[in-house]
Amino acid sequence: MKILIVGPSWVGDMVMAQTLFQCLKTRHPDCEIDVLAPEWSRPILERMPEVRQALSFPIGHGVLDIATRRKIGKSLVGQYDQAILLPNSLKSALVPWFADIPRRTGWKGEMRYGLLNDIRVLDKQRYPLMIERFMALAFEPEAELPKPYSRPALRIDPASREAALAKFGLGLDRPVLVLCPGAEFGEAKRWPAEHYAKVAELKIRAGWQVWLFGSKNDHPGGEDIRMRLIPGLREEAVNLAGETSLAEAIDLMSCASAVVSNDSGLMHVAAALGRPLVAVYGSTSPQFTPPLAEQVEIVRLGLECSPCFERTCRFGHYNCLRELKPRPVVEALDRLVPDPLELVESR
Repeated sequence: MKILIVGPSWVGDMVMAQTLFQCLKTRHPDCEIDVLAPEWSRPILERMPEVRQALSFPIGHGVLDIATRRKIGKSLVGQYDQAILLPNSLKSALVPWFADIPRRTGWKGEMRYGLLNDIRVLDKQRYPLMIERFMALAFEPEAELPKPYSRPALRIDPASREAALAKFGLGLDRPVLVLCPGAEFGEAKRWPAEHYAKVAELKIRAGWQVWLFGSKNDHPGGEDIRMRLIPGLREEAVNLAGETSLAEAIDLMSCASAVVSNDSGLMHVAAALGRPLVAVYGSTSPQFTPPLAEQVEIVRLGLECSPCFERTCRFGHYNCLRELKPRPVVEALDRLVPDPLELVESR
């Protein structure tokens, strides 16, 4: 059985989609899974053992371009038994329809009748989690999802990791605290730089080193955090935001002894790598897309106005994040992983 997955357009969603792939492999052990998705997602998909190959989708998010979708679809005719669509848009249903894939499965979305022939009606009360909505598409309608739920688990090639360490001149003589201070969603998901800097200062003093990750857009924010550290501590912080490829970021993050992250795609990467994780929430909620790992601490204030799920604070104060001080984050880190100096003193 050959299955084409039309993948999501966001890092975190792509990581969580692995739960669907795991369910498909459990149900059909010999199935072959290909994922049609933006080229940026290839490093994630290549680290999922369930995926046979990543198929690059060259059309930008939100762009219709029917001619290109038709060309891609026609190139896939006769290759698949089923297509499963994770986006709910009409556009995402065009390629499987042009490819004439016999069974085309997805949730009812933007007028997709005819384009899909295995259309499901979503019961949000039954499936409150995004991973449940993904996993349900692996089964027949109304089937019970097997528990415990599977979790994303990215596979790391040690040789690639060593190459990334060498390229950036990084060592593992101190435990690594990874900070992910960015969020593509906007300021309403970004814990303030001064709070991240305080966490970095305290952990460096306790024997850690700090690596900052993110996109090119996050590089200035990473520098802001680093420059808030005094000389002598600043040298133990490395701003890798925008310097690494996504593949390198994934491999290097696997070296982390702990991670502190906003609600972002890298938060889900850290969880899928099994890293001890402190996830900071402000305008959003862990009730829909929580990090899926054993060692996770969620830190949030839970103000009356949150979660609002807005990109910008309608009151202009962003108190859900600004008033969330470093102490609870540091305490959460301490519960997850002891400081190296504490280990020395306890001997």
